[in-house]
Amino acid sequence: MKALTNFLEKYLSPIGAKLGNQRHLQSLANGMMMTLPLLVIGSIFMMINNPPINIETVDMSTSNVFIRFLINWKQWAIANSDTILAPYNMTFGMLGLMTSFSVSYCLAKTYKMNAAVSGIMTMSVFLLVCSRTVQVPVGDNATIAAITSQYLSSDGLFVALILSFACVEITRMVDKLGIKVKFPASVPSMVATFVNSLLPLLINIVIIYGINLILISTLGKSFPDAVMSLLTPAIEVGNNIWVFAGIIMFSNILWFLGINGTSVIFSIVFMIGLSGTGANAEMVAKGLEPTNPMNLQLFRYAMIGGSGGTIGLILLMWRSKSAKLKSLARISLVPGLCSINEPIVFGVPMAYNPIMAIPYIFIPSICVVLGYYAQVFGLITPGYIADPSFIPFFIQGWMSGMDIRNVIFMFLCVGLSVVIYYPFFKAYEKVAVQKEIEEAKEEEDFEW
Repeated sequence: MKALTNFLEKYLSPIGAKLGNQRHLQSLANGMMMTLPLLVIGSIFMMINNPPINIETVDMSTSNVFIRFLINWKQWAIANSDTILAPYNMTFGMLGLMTSFSVSYCLAKTYKMNAAVSGIMTMSVFLLVCSRTVQVPVGDNATIAAITSQYLSSDGLFVALILSFACVEITRMVDKLGIKVKFPASVPSMVATFVNSLLPLLINIVIIYGINLILISTLGKSFPDAVMSLLTPAIEVGNNIWVFAGIIMFSNILWFLGINGTSVIFSIVFMIGLSGTGANAEMVAKGLEPTNPMNLQLFRYAMIGGSGGTIGLILLMWRSKSAKLKSLARISLVPGLCSINEPIVFGVPMAYNPIMAIPYIFIPSICVVLGYYAQVFGLITPGYIADPSFIPFFIQGWMSGMDIRNVIFMFLCVGLSVVIYYPFFKAYEKVAVQKEIEEAKEEEDFEW
């Protein structure tokens, strides 16, 4: 184990540190988090539109008051679906557009550029290449102008990320060339910002929209179509459950080395999960069943109790013979229910702890794989709602698919965590108790 620890520290620790500090990955993670509140609010209206009942399997005349309430709710939701889903369509349904702004904003901020202007530029370029104007008939030979929205939703998420990075880097290149109009101090700053934003925006449009026109004329595909064609193999690799589980395992290895592994892999797994959740939400909005198992809920299964799935360990520590471990359990239970486990990670500690390394590294990936196949075989409902972070995990489980089976599955994962952690915990507990005895003896000798 010592040799393994030395190997990981020598080769993986530097890689993890560099990835954790890489500005583009940091901007991706921060930008995605900026969109999360809007997605949660949009998901609330998705929940309102889909009460947890199938009216085809119940009888109003023989049902109790609660079931009749759900039936009436369902009938009202069906009759007013378009109105109810309007907030969802303008939030979750605009995920690509919002991400194009938020990620470029965060990246520009790391370069100390004008972040708001960069975000608006990227959003404008994104709309230019990812949407087009069409005439929609409204009756009596009349038409209205509308824009296509395919890539404005989660379908355009990867395109939004590429354009965010490209637009900011192009704008940065223009800034480095020093092509700016210098105004006297008496000129308001907003005027200077307006004038000096014209050239970067023009160059962004010429380059990216020019590439879009070239692709259409040569390949018959727009820029987003071409990008998605190229990224499809990579997306399929990322959507492979074993690759996903490997990414989660890598994150926990980094935690073992004292590096915040979640921050390193968050942007990747969150993007994959949110894309799948968005696809499922679109199916549910059309009255279909969600089928994509690679959704945001998989990441929730990996984080039951926080990194390492430590909620099971907290339950074991609650009745520990070690005073230190028992007191840690008391202060860690409530944060652990909300997937916050820094007291455990740094208090036990889990970092550089060879006894606890195996369960800490492997339990989250085991839960992810089990969660994937539980969805595939229809044992639980695939997630189609973007639930809030840092709320109790069992509430996340219910909100993800509005199915109590999802909650039961998460508690089964907790039970599995207890079973796997148990032998390793008992071994570590002996070490901790012996250390406390020695420290107490040393303290008595010192006082004497």
